[in-house]
Amino acid sequence: MTSAQADDAAVEDVKVKGNGSNWTFSVTIRHGDTGWDDYADGWRVLAEDDSELGMRTLFHPHVNEQPFTRSLSGVAIPDGTNRVFIQARTNADGWGAARYPVDLPD
Repeated sequence: MTSAQADDAAVEDVKVKGNGSNWTFSVTIRHGDTGWDDYADGWRVLAEDDSELGMRTLFHPHVNEQPFTRSLSGVAIPDGTNRVFIQARTNADGWGAARYPVDLPD
């Protein structure tokens, strides 16, 4: 495994908007995509108990577009939830260890 393959995809920024149970997340990711063998291929929204609330699949490498932002709409957030986490993954290494905290606006 090369050092590039060992790098997790990093969540650099998250913009969130919504209300009630319908939310949109715009997530900025950075990863040393090298092509089809190693690229950031998704991110997900997690509740505090690590249950998955939504997932955005990324279908191709972004070798020349770093960092990049992609959105996911229609994420249902349970009532009373004030904070969620974003976790990114790569096709080479799977889900990264880091969880990026996101406080939901009132």
